[in-house]
Amino acid sequence: TFLLSRCLLKMVKGNIIVPEDILSFCCNGLQGSTSPPRAREPGEREEAPGAMASPSPARNPTEVQMSQLVLPCHTNHRGELSTGQLLKWIDTAACLSAERHAGCPCVTASMDDIYFEHTISVGQVVNIKAKVNRAFNSSMEVGIQVSYEDLCSGKHCSICKAYATFVAQGPLGSKVRLKPLTPQTEEEKIEYSIAAERRRMRLVHKDTLKDLLTRSPRETELETRDGSGAVPAEKTRVESVELVLPPHANHQGNTFGGQIMAWMENVATIAASRLCHAHPTLRAIEMFHFRGPSQVGDRLVLKAIVNNAFKNSMEVGVSAEAYGQEMSVSRRHINSAFMTFVVLDQEGQPRTLPMVAPEPGDGERRYREASARKKIRLDRKYVISCKQTEVPLSVPWDQSNKVYLSYNNVSALKMLVAKANWALAREKEKVRMYTLEEDKFLSFRIEISVCIPAGRAFSLLSNLRRRHEWDSHYVSAELVQKVDDDDMIYHVVSQKLRHENKPQDFVILASQREPCSKGDPYVVAFRSVTLPTHPARAEFTRGETLCSGFCIWPESEEMSKVAYYNQAMPGYLNYVTTNVAGLSSDICSTFEACEKFLLKNKEDLISRLQD
Repeated sequence: TFLLSRCLLKMVKGNIIVPEDILSFCCNGLQGSTSPPRAREPGEREEAPGAMASPSPARNPTEVQMSQLVLPCHTNHRGELSTGQLLKWIDTAACLSAERHAGCPCVTASMDDIYFEHTISVGQVVNIKAKVNRAFNSSMEVGIQVSYEDLCSGKHCSICKAYATFVAQGPLGSKVRLKPLTPQTEEEKIEYSIAAERRRMRLVHKDTLKDLLTRSPRETELETRDGSGAVPAEKTRVESVELVLPPHANHQGNTFGGQIMAWMENVATIAASRLCHAHPTLRAIEMFHFRGPSQVGDRLVLKAIVNNAFKNSMEVGVSAEAYGQEMSVSRRHINSAFMTFVVLDQEGQPRTLPMVAPEPGDGERRYREASARKKIRLDRKYVISCKQTEVPLSVPWDQSNKVYLSYNNVSALKMLVAKANWALAREKEKVRMYTLEEDKFLSFRIEISVCIPAGRAFSLLSNLRRRHEWDSHYVSAELVQKVDDDDMIYHVVSQKLRHENKPQDFVILASQREPCSKGDPYVVAFRSVTLPTHPARAEFTRGETLCSGFCIWPESEEMSKVAYYNQAMPGYLNYVTTNVAGLSSDICSTFEACEKFLLKNKEDLISRLQD
């Protein structure tokens, strides 16, 4: 524009005629169009601004995207991205997402287990996407997805998925009450719903470990070993100190959580190397838990030791403590974590590792706890991390995996509830039947509004021993074990199916949840489990249920919407499709009986209260 204006000025001075539209363009500069306006043809309509632009989906306002090119300064000796550097980027993206929602400074409270699926090489791009899944009172869960991109081949691959908890902070470190988050997409609704279950699981993690060590001492005894081949755990011990400088601090003046995690990963790697005399690869990190802040000028003491070595992997315990200039002041415990390493051979397969000889006392305690944590990790990976279709229907139940089976039970139902493509299939008076067709499953939902408080309906429907009062398919339900206040295991006997010559029986885990916050439903989830005390018997056909249960939403103080969900199994499919097609009204009739059961028991309760 500048050069053209100079040229036109000379032309005007030289008495050269310049078209009016070009003069207008130059006078208006960047405010005008880069091309002269075109005259409209007769009958042609004027287009609205942006009419040709393709509509883009609304973006989550808390979403943060980060792309980082992996440079040599980010890599280890193998030219692979350092896990410590990746943790820094993950924590940065998650913090920015949390602060977008909170509108104030946020600090990392914890980082859930992270499983690293692949390594990233120099020259590749790391793509990180973080967004808030759910806000509670003063804390929020941020979901992080990490993938890499090969710029030459265009290949994209997932690296890991993580969940971090952040706390919003006001002046002088005071907690801030967060505004609620409203999910929009199906994926966001699923994550929002399951976030409450993940929060519940975090809170009971320590109790789960303690309970396993108490109830299963034999599973965590020291292995019988040839002492000559064992490496003393003391030889793997590492202690290192770091001075917190301004570049290590975040925008609030506290030590950056990602930096602390990177330092912890560094000393843990050294400890693992001292056991195997090779360069280990980090495969998993068990939850980081920040117990307090540290500031610029603090000294951070980082300690690591190999707690236990299994056949192909080892667990390294690592902690961080902080102190100021005065050595006399006691150290503050800042963070702790447990990291799992492997050593890969030239074919990329895990090598066999030497055994560890723990120290008496605390060393033996850490050794046993490492064995218990390995069992918990396997339970979590088996029950939670696998896709729904890859998990056996009836997972063996025991005391050590009760938390994760309960989580899986409730989260599977919540995922089904949050699906977006439910279609109304039938409507009979007040009962509505919906279906959801997916690749491998046909699911159905029955819902009805009932004049009963939601809490009362929840109490009645969560007790399977009373289901035979309204569901003619149930013959009996025996309470086998009360796991805790929220989880029960029942042995259920049902009627014969048309193509069977004997009744069915089920061993069912019933998990119930009251609302976590306003707008959440009451939940009663069912899934099959196996118990050694209740094997399959010849007089029954053993049935299984993958995902079913009730969700109850309060519509007012006296009205509730009751919905029953079921992911139909092959043996049950013919019965469902017959009802969906209108050839039978059995399901609708059963739910009408459910309504009468709820109303009758509501009236009985009112009568007892009046008496």
